Amino acid sequence: MENDKQRPCAVVTGAGSGIGAASAKRFARAGFDVVVNFSSNADGAEAVAESCRRLGVSAIIAQGDVSRDEDCIAIAKAAADAFGRIDVLVNNAGVTRYANASDLDALSMADFLRIYGVNVAGTYQMIRAAAPHLQRSPAAAIVNVSSDSAISGDGSSLAYAASKGALNTMTLGLARSLAPQIRVNAVCPGFVDTSWALAWQSESSYEAFKKRVAAIAPLKTIPTAADVAETIFWLSTGANCITGQLIVIDSGTHLTVGSPIGPV
Repeated sequence: MENDKQRPCAVVTGAGSGIGAASAKRFARAGFDVVVNFSSNADGAEAVAESCRRLGVSAIIAQGDVSRDEDCIAIAKAAADAFGRIDVLVNNAGVTRYANASDLDALSMADFLRIYGVNVAGTYQMIRAAAPHLQRSPAAAIVNVSSDSAISGDGSSLAYAASKGALNTMTLGLARSLAPQIRVNAVCPGFVDTSWALAWQSESSYEAFKKRVAAIAPLKTIPTAADVAETIFWLSTGANCITGQLIVIDSGTHLTVGSPIGPV
């Protein structure tokens, strides 16, 4: 593969769709070579990589489940082999299990282990695998994709919210331990207009849900994947004196009384 080793490289996990896909394309628009990681959505990942290539950069896909340490090592190696460097790591890969918080029998130990395995341990393992390459970059950055569930305790399940709370804490710790060579921040999106929410409701109820959330939000809008990707890009490339920050992206819904996500 021909590539300019002077171009920076961004590795984005869970980039076959949604926020990860939008982030990969945003970095490509800025001239970054891109590694598009996916776990099972190979077609989506290849479509994202092709979109990046059409922007004039090099892009590869790298299959891997970040809960497996050997997969994280392989993803980082694929980036180094293809591009000779890693400058930005976006930890977007995440899983959940939809469960009513009032039903304490809805979640099992296996659910917690899987969700924490990807959302927390997987992020840690991916950072560990990429760190030697990031430390050689003149402007290295890590952005973890968390959730406002980490702050509200609300969301798809208590296990998911708890995992994102742990991810936020880990972001703060790593911002200290990896400084000054690597900046580490997290974005905490609220509800974002992606296919993620379609896993637990029909398209018609989803449209009604979006209208209700937008009506409650002070900014009267719903963040898109591109909105979140723009913040991720800024934290990676323009926030030179910012590390250890957790940035909520929710059109202001955290300012409202009560939860806009819960039942009316």
